[in-house]
Amino acid sequence: MDRGNSKHSPRVDEQMSQEVNGLVQGPGTGGSRVDESRQPEPAGEDQPEPTTAPAGELRTGSPQGMSSSDVEARSRLGRFITMTALPGDRDTLVANARDNDAPDDIVAALEGLPPGTRYQTISEVWAALGHKNETTRW
Repeated sequence: MDRGNSKHSPRVDEQMSQEVNGLVQGPGTGGSRVDESRQPEPAGEDQPEPTTAPAGELRTGSPQGMSSSDVEARSRLGRFITMTALPGDRDTLVANARDNDAPDDIVAALEGLPPGTRYQTISEVWAALGHKNETTRW
């Protein structure tokens, strides 16, 4: 059973396929036949090369009050504490992190939490470890 396009003839479909072939395959496949107007112009001699992180941050969209490295570190902590451990106290969090094969630095940080305090979220644990969470935007 042929599943051709009912809006174009096979000849038009083939022509359209050839027109986008260079865009789909890219220039690394033995040369590109992309229309010259579609290729980006190189930077001028006195212009800086384009970059995906011009301000130095590797990630955009970090919450207000946190850097991208803070977000990554909090996420790393959250990977080793499952939701079954929350709400939980220090001993519950340490046991859960060890069960999830957490690195020694995370286990040591959790062991430094004050005893008897129950934490509801990873953000509360993160704040108790002395780090900043995002600020609320109103």
